[in-house]
Amino acid sequence: MSTTTEFDEYAPQYDDLVRSPIRDKFSTDSVFFAERKWQLLQQYLSRRGLDSHDMAWLDVGCGTGTLLRLAGEAFQSAAGCDPSSEMLETCEDLQISVQTESTRLPFDADQFDLVTLVCVLHHVVPGERRALMQDVGRVLRPGGLVCIFEHNPLNPVTRLVVSQTPVDRDAVLLSSGEARRLLGDAGCVPSRVEYFLYLPESLYRRAGRIERLATRVPLGGQYAAIGTYDVG
Repeated sequence: MSTTTEFDEYAPQYDDLVRSPIRDKFSTDSVFFAERKWQLLQQYLSRRGLDSHDMAWLDVGCGTGTLLRLAGEAFQSAAGCDPSSEMLETCEDLQISVQTESTRLPFDADQFDLVTLVCVLHHVVPGERRALMQDVGRVLRPGGLVCIFEHNPLNPVTRLVVSQTPVDRDAVLLSSGEARRLLGDAGCVPSRVEYFLYLPESLYRRAGRIERLATRVPLGGQYAAIGTYDVG
């Protein structure tokens, strides 16, 4: 994972550092990207007949807590962790912990029904990803879910934006296939990969159903890889 010091340095101007002309044309508000992820999770939980209000959720690499604030009230409990204490300074209203070890989460075993990693793994040193995901499995309850959200390296626009973003200067993108393998490392049975962020926000607000029809086409700007923790 990128060092804590690195993201501590980014924290004061993080919102500005993740902006780019291309990204701003897609959406000028970072909340839109969080909304799309929450929509995908809601739809998946609904298909599975699961009620988020009965679930304990952990957002690994929660940063400034955007997704936790958006969706936290829909869960029985919601917690987050991040290696950067500076990024977490704006999260005083949330249940958060500093992650002091790159491959170890600051929580006891068997605590959560859902763990999300939102654009986290491309900042993790490839050789440490397996160990981190194994620890994700440690904190999951039997039958719990893991959802990995990542940039799609098959999308050329995504690759261009990442190359122009200072906070991603050390990023090593991972394919959805690697994400599925990492779910296996967490003890999960991969169940679904969905691609999204085909349409800019203005068009999605008017014609989002078009994007929903393309979730299996591997060209969206990002993807979600979901798996179920199998203790057997």
